[in-house]
Amino acid sequence: MTPTIRRRVIVRGRVQGVAFRAYTRSAARKALVTGWVRNLPDGSVEALMEGTPEMVNSMVAWLRKGPPLSSVDDVRIYEEKPSGEFQDFEITFDGWEFWHGR
Repeated sequence: MTPTIRRRVIVRGRVQGVAFRAYTRSAARKALVTGWVRNLPDGSVEALMEGTPEMVNSMVAWLRKGPPLSSVDDVRIYEEKPSGEFQDFEITFDGWEFWHGR
């Protein structure tokens, strides 16, 4: 049985307003990674991903480059214990975007 890992990734740079979340969701689904991605109030993007080490590591590498029109300056990776709670990879909102017109 292949192990599952979980990583929380914070991506800083020009990552909001450039379809970063939509591209991330598409890439994660192709990589068969589950979890979510969201904008943070400080202008960064946060992604929480679960999958095999190969799948998650490929997504981390993708996040370091980002989609067209983005410019990634910094990537912070946090190891967490897998929960198996996700069935898909989604764009999620915490309410901040709705209150601040994003």
